[in-house]
Amino acid sequence: MKKIFVLTGEPSGDKLASTVISKLKIDNPDIEYLSVGGTHIKKLGIQSIFDLKDITYLGFTSVLFNIIKIRKKINKTVDEIVKFNPDILFSVDSPDFTLRVAEKVKNINNKIKTIHYVAPQVWVWRKNRVKKIKKFIDHMLLLFNFEKKYFDEENIKNTFVGHPLIEKKENVITTLDNLISKDKKIISLFPGSRKSETNVLLPILLNFIELMNKKNLDHSFVFHATDENKEFIIDMVKKVNSDNIDVISDENIKDQVLSNSVFAVSKSGTISLQISSANIPSIIIYKLSFINFMIFRLLVNVKFANIINIINDKEVIPELLQKECNAEEIYKTVTYFLKNPVLIKKQLIDCKNTLEGIKSRSSSSSEVALILGNYLIS
Repeated sequence: MKKIFVLTGEPSGDKLASTVISKLKIDNPDIEYLSVGGTHIKKLGIQSIFDLKDITYLGFTSVLFNIIKIRKKINKTVDEIVKFNPDILFSVDSPDFTLRVAEKVKNINNKIKTIHYVAPQVWVWRKNRVKKIKKFIDHMLLLFNFEKKYFDEENIKNTFVGHPLIEKKENVITTLDNLISKDKKIISLFPGSRKSETNVLLPILLNFIELMNKKNLDHSFVFHATDENKEFIIDMVKKVNSDNIDVISDENIKDQVLSNSVFAVSKSGTISLQISSANIPSIIIYKLSFINFMIFRLLVNVKFANIINIINDKEVIPELLQKECNAEEIYKTVTYFLKNPVLIKKQLIDCKNTLEGIKSRSSSSSEVALILGNYLIS
């Protein structure tokens, strides 16, 4: 029986991996799996060797403070993979964890094929990583076509598979009547999947809601949570005296709520592509500690945080970062957009044109599943 070890490092990677594996199982039902995964992987009946929360950290200082714990998890993961002896080590995103594991595994057992989905953003920072990656990754699967040149230069086998967050989905229609009042306009809020992100952004977003409610009560606010942080967000929301806030984690309901929203406020990250793909206007927010931000500024090679802005080399979607990431600025920016439909229309047109340029010919997850399947029979 063929074996695959699925290696993720945070909830977003867990979600991506589960979509791929669910498609791989259709044509390859007799594969044995083991993983470092979260709730999405576990729902496929795949065991995880430890809780994903144990390795999800944000920022340079958080990693430094937990370096001993992280090293232990890396070494334990390597030991379990070598013991499992898979045909493929399928790693997804979270390069500071997954690629460190892949490198160690490859050094111990060169016969294990290492396939990585979601290339590290070498075009943003640490471009020299590519030379090192060449030594232990057999195949790099790219979300963006412009990434190819960085890996082609080092003769690393790579395939552009497209971004899964901008694919058309076949959703099961679920009534939202019990969740959202029909007489209120929805504003979707994305505070992040990592608890360390949510700790920072959630209080700011709750203060933003308070400001919005002081002016009018025409909106419902919906937090898009993960299974991992839903209860934490619910507990924080309970402390706020407001009856127009909801928290959801079901993926199908989240997609439908987003598509019915008039605006979105999102943490910086790939979720912004999904928001743009749903044709919803938005702004981006993010806040790091001062030390983390200064380190980040020294290392990065781009002017913007959001991928749509990076591709266009201009601010298509407003970014409220660091000191601008506060309730007052968010309130001012959101209300300004809502009062100016011309600005919203321009943002949506620019985003649509950008997404057309980065779409793959077919489903990203299907492409990845096909590549994995080909390695199993080769």
